[in-house]
Amino acid sequence: MLDVTAVFLERFIRPPDRLIDQMFHAARSGRQNIAEGAAASTTSRETELHLTNVAKASLQELLLDYEDFLRLRGLCQWPLDDPRARKMRDFCKAHDAPETFRRAAVNPRRSAEAVANLAITLIHQADYLLARQIERLKRDFLAHGGVREEMSRARRAARGD
Repeated sequence: MLDVTAVFLERFIRPPDRLIDQMFHAARSGRQNIAEGAAASTTSRETELHLTNVAKASLQELLLDYEDFLRLRGLCQWPLDDPRARKMRDFCKAHDAPETFRRAAVNPRRSAEAVANLAITLIHQADYLLARQIERLKRDFLAHGGVREEMSRARRAARGD
């Protein structure tokens, strides 16, 4: 998402538009919070859940920016049943390398509308996956508690309590 957004901003938004910082930082925040949440998982499931939620919220903010961009410029956000949207979803499902999406976004034959819809598709797919991750984290937390609870159980078991 960060790569596509960086290319999108470079190609289609002119400084000093505040949207540049806004969109770049929302994309970066989504990525960074996913990474920080995963790193925190070894010591705090609560922190992992919180940061995953923050990542999801950052991507929702970015989604609104792309939707606003299209609407304010009279461009089309492709409906789900639009053949272009279906083709874009298939492309996004078939690839996972940031460089693939970066190349697609930097292609001079792709319009602002197409690149924004690429980003929107990627955000929707990330949002779906993050929602599933959050639900799994909640279930795991309810079933097993946090790391401190796990450590307390292990300590009691080691002592024979």
